[in-house]
Parts: sequence; C-alpha cells; structure tokens
Amino acid sequence: MSPEKDTTHFGFTEVPVMEKARRVRGVFDSVATRYDLMNDLMSLGIHRVWKRFTVEKAGLRPGMRVLDLAGGTGDLAALMAPRVTPGGRVVLSDINEAMLRRGRERLLDRGVAGENIEYCLADAEALPFEDAGFDVVTIAFGLRNVTQKERALAEMFRVLRTGGQLLILEFSRPVAPLAPAYDLYSFRVLPAIGKLVAGDDASYRYLAESIRMHPDQQTLQSMLEAEGFEGCRYHNLTGGIVALHRGWKY
Repeated sequence: MSPEKDTTHFGFTEVPVMEKARRVRGVFDSVATRYDLMNDLMSLGIHRVWKRFTVEKAGLRPGMRVLDLAGGTGDLAALMAPRVTPGGRVVLSDINEAMLRRGRERLLDRGVAGENIEYCLADAEALPFEDAGFDVVTIAFGLRNVTQKERALAEMFRVLRTGGQLLILEFSRPVAPLAPAYDLYSFRVLPAIGKLVAGDDASYRYLAESIRMHPDQQTLQSMLEAEGFEGCRYHNLTGGIVALHRGWKY
C-alpha cells in the first residue's frame, strides 16, 4: 500500500488506515479462547501439518535466535523451542494481548515454556528489536491482518542477521479446480462453524474475506524481493490453499 493512501481494506470493507488495527484486535479478542479448536475444525487438523512443514524448512539449529511474529497461541514456538536448545531462544510476539496470553498459557500447559522462550507484545510494523538480532523470522497466518505489509516486511528484513531466513505461512490462491468448493466453504460453511462453536460468525466471515484480499503467491514473492530479500520462493500446500514463502537476507 502506498504511504499516501489513507484507507485500507478490512475484509471486503474499506476503512481508514488507523481503524484497521483496532478492528483486527477486536476480531482476535473475540476468538482467542476458541482459536485452536476452530483451527482444528476449519482445517480438519491439516494446519498442524502446514506448521510442521514450515518448521522443517526453517533449518533450525541449537543456539539460533528466532522471532515468531503474530505467534498467537504458540504452535510454531512449541515446535521451534526444542530445536534451538541449548543456547538458543524463541521470541513469541503478537500485537494482540489476549492471543499472547493464551499462547503463554498453552505453552506452559505443554511444558515447553522454559528459559528459551520470551513473550513480546509488538506491532509487526514497528518491531522493538535491534537490527540483525535474529537468525530466523516466522509469521504464520498473520501477515494478511497487517495494515501496511511492506512496512512489516521491511522490519522483518531489518531484524534478520545476514544469512537469516524469513518464512511466511499464509492462506493464498488455490488451484482453479479447487476454487469453487473453497469459496463455498469459506463464505457459507466457515461462518456457520464460527457461529456454532465460537458464537461469532462475523469474525470468521472477516477471516474468509481477508484471505481473498491477501496478495497471491507471485505478488507476495515480488513484495519480498522489493524489500531486499533474495532467493525468494514459495511452496504451495494443499493445492495452493496455503503457501509457504521463504526469503533470505544476504
């Protein structure tokens, strides 16, 4: 989005730029306690496979420092923390306090919230971290909710060390044969599940709309390249319903 534009999209609705973050915060305040259950129901558990694939591609080793942005309820952090031990650290970060609190509770319950996990309430567009402080940055299903994606990508580039990798796991554009069924599921079934399970169909309608407004695979790759990332590539998962984008800072 160009700096001079004073509106942006919230799902299919055009809103003032300053308004989007507040609205997104409201969505995740609403869904935080049922977020994990809804993820399992919405994806039939496949989101766990997507996340494991992401962590495998991260190539983590003991001693690495990892920043997990929009880390929500801690699924990636739980997988990554043991891989950077000993000597490494995972910073679980989210702009939403309710989600970050839920993530901390879940990690404690899973027994993986040791000394190598930190928590940080932070905006991806203005990260409170020093330059070149992380070996790996991850963001799973969070970039589409960011107001100014170019600014967030620039911040991710800034906090990565030379040789560091960015991994973005996000909903994307499915291959053509899947599109009609995917649209039906997104706009009819998903809000119905949200209403039944979480008592909130509006938030899940927004989530479906936000996926459609997110850049497609090639556009997002071009955005990474424009911010200075090299070796950029993406992996389509489940027919392109989800894509994992990767880029390096050299």
